[in-house]
Amino acid sequence: MYAIVKTGGKQYRVERGQYLLVERLPEEVGASVALKPLMYRSDEAVFDAKGLEQVHVTAKILGHERGEKLRIVKFKPKRGYKRRTGHRQELTRIQIVEIGMGEAKAARKAAKPAAASPPEPVAAGAPAAPESAAKPEAARKPAKPAAAAKEASEDGA
Repeated sequence: MYAIVKTGGKQYRVERGQYLLVERLPEEVGASVALKPLMYRSDEAVFDAKGLEQVHVTAKILGHERGEKLRIVKFKPKRGYKRRTGHRQELTRIQIVEIGMGEAKAARKAAKPAAASPPEPVAAGAPAAPESAAKPEAARKPAKPAAAAKEASEDGA
């Protein structure tokens, strides 16, 4: 059983228990992260979006590291132009904890809406506020200035 997941703009073929070095993830060490599956293979392959909604790939963050230093050299012959710089990529070491299909992802989806608090009910005896009092003054339509009203009446007479 394996899956192909996407993280950091790259795709990886992962199996349960495998260690990976991926681009830096924002979570803390010890946290669990869900990786986006692109394909799942057990008895049969799952590629379609509806089937992939049921697939879950969970990884545990083991640590944050920096990659090997890459040397970049620019050189133009006969011009005296030489530049040397370097780069170290920020990386995260993860371990694939679980790859599966079915209930675990459905249970996570069901738990999210339950965590949200419902809107508070209005007390039965409380009077409703008039609509004009509920709007802030900036939201109300401005009244016509007196000078503009006077000009309008002179034009019509």
